[in-house]
Amino acid sequence: MFDNNNNTRHSMALAALLALSGLSGAAWADAYEEAAKKWIAEEFNPSTLTPEQQLAELQWFIKAAEPFRGMSISVASETIATHEYESKVLAKAFSEITGIQLKHDLMQEGDVVEKLQTQMQSDKNIYDGYINDSDLIGTHFRYGKAVAISDMMAGEGKAVTSPTLDLQDFIGLSFTSGPDGKLYQLPDQQFANLYWFRADWFERPELKAKFKEIYGYELGVPVNWSAYEDIAEFFSEKVKEIDGQRVYGHMDYGKKDPSLGWRFTDAWFSMAGGGDKGLPNGLPVDEWGIRVEGCRPVGSSVARGGDTNGPAAVYATTKYVDWMRQYAPPEAQGMTFSEAGPVPAQGNIAQQIFWYTAFTADMTKPGLAVVNGDGTPKWRMAPSPKGPYWEEGMKLGYQDAGSWTFLKSTPEKQRLAAWLYAQFVTSKTVSLKKTLVGLTPIRESDINSQAMTDAAPKLGGLVEFYRSPARVQWTPTGTNVPDYPRLAQLWWQFIAEAASGDKSPQEALDGLAAAQDTMLGRLERSGVLGECGPKLNEPRDPQYWLDQPGAPKAKLANEKPKGETIGYDQLLKSWQQAQK
Repeated sequence: MFDNNNNTRHSMALAALLALSGLSGAAWADAYEEAAKKWIAEEFNPSTLTPEQQLAELQWFIKAAEPFRGMSISVASETIATHEYESKVLAKAFSEITGIQLKHDLMQEGDVVEKLQTQMQSDKNIYDGYINDSDLIGTHFRYGKAVAISDMMAGEGKAVTSPTLDLQDFIGLSFTSGPDGKLYQLPDQQFANLYWFRADWFERPELKAKFKEIYGYELGVPVNWSAYEDIAEFFSEKVKEIDGQRVYGHMDYGKKDPSLGWRFTDAWFSMAGGGDKGLPNGLPVDEWGIRVEGCRPVGSSVARGGDTNGPAAVYATTKYVDWMRQYAPPEAQGMTFSEAGPVPAQGNIAQQIFWYTAFTADMTKPGLAVVNGDGTPKWRMAPSPKGPYWEEGMKLGYQDAGSWTFLKSTPEKQRLAAWLYAQFVTSKTVSLKKTLVGLTPIRESDINSQAMTDAAPKLGGLVEFYRSPARVQWTPTGTNVPDYPRLAQLWWQFIAEAASGDKSPQEALDGLAAAQDTMLGRLERSGVLGECGPKLNEPRDPQYWLDQPGAPKAKLANEKPKGETIGYDQLLKSWQQAQK
């Protein structure tokens, strides 16, 4: 890290140069280049570029910044480790290297969306750029308030688009492109929702023998939900205690809170097999259960051809409720996302089906109950198990892609200056170091670097996952969702009814599907979304849709096939062979 005292003195010196001196433009350029060299030497390593290539890339930024020098730009993002690094380190570096004063504000994700919504509705500039989840791609391409980055790169931003940006190196562009083929957002960080388990416990001979005796197959990484359920029961009810500590086979959260909505919209139904085949999202029915015809959403209830309250969704919700009550610690029911997140690190959870890789940095800290003395983790991450409705060709889980988003209401010069910053914090000069700090990779070149190979033993499977062909089956919310902020807020209120037991999963989802259809109907009547806005199907007998191919799928006669597991080492080998 950059020494804070030296860094402050250096910033003041550069500011004095810019504000007070009568130096020539060439001398100023020399000062910016010296700043670039200092940052390369002291902070921007490792990198997939050589120091000479890094300097050449930063020299382009110095030159491109000339028309914007002295401007003050502000951007906003949610608070995670990656964005903290950007806010505290990279924003300062950018200001020193370019002469553009950059303020990077951190806030809760909901606050980012609120600021973005306010700016979209008022057309008054609040921030010059946002790192906004790609879950809003369906919102951005329909409302016409966001600038299509591909248009900006070819038009007004052509002169300030880096020749070394290398879009093909980004792993998440399919998440941030609209049905029109245009790129609306530039990925800044990505993390997946995976399966997490105590590898050390799974390797204990006495536990392996006991599991096989009871269930008739090997204790290992669950391939299907049946095995996950068996393993949850095994640790919670058959083992109960390890090394004198009460243990549980499952962890989750169930408090009525907005985070309960993410728990489901972050692809819980798709993990069970809800929706249709298709990547990055099912078509015509996605993992929210929303059906589209062309680009127009036509309904989410089964009666309108949707799947939000279909058998796969009901099965998924039932398992969520049952597993939390039967196999998780009793306090899980009253926890939120942020309260439940640290619990596995305390050392009494055997597995978790729904675990974000953004927790990797916190789960690998020395001294934790789940970290060995040599710094290697006692746990591993692996692909999530599949529910009984899942079919080959479907998405398997969720991947968050926080992405740069620019609005038309931002004055062009400020927007282009912010675009320079967005390119800087995703550039090859800084992206590998940023990836190692926040563990949210966006570039293929970083994932395949020697530095990531060296870090892999302490990251519990993160590197192996991102290098594997399985990675493409984890995707964000897609373009079927026409207004993410309005529709997402419905979910937690109805899911809470099932989590609390006030309503059955079917009743809760019937309410959710009806509420979504009502919101889609309002959007249709408003006419603000144009030719890709909702146009609701007339309701008809649900059996008509259940009899059609694809989603919504009819209820299976057997929702618990035999459990199936795979050894972790075998799983890694299958990935490596698939890559050859």
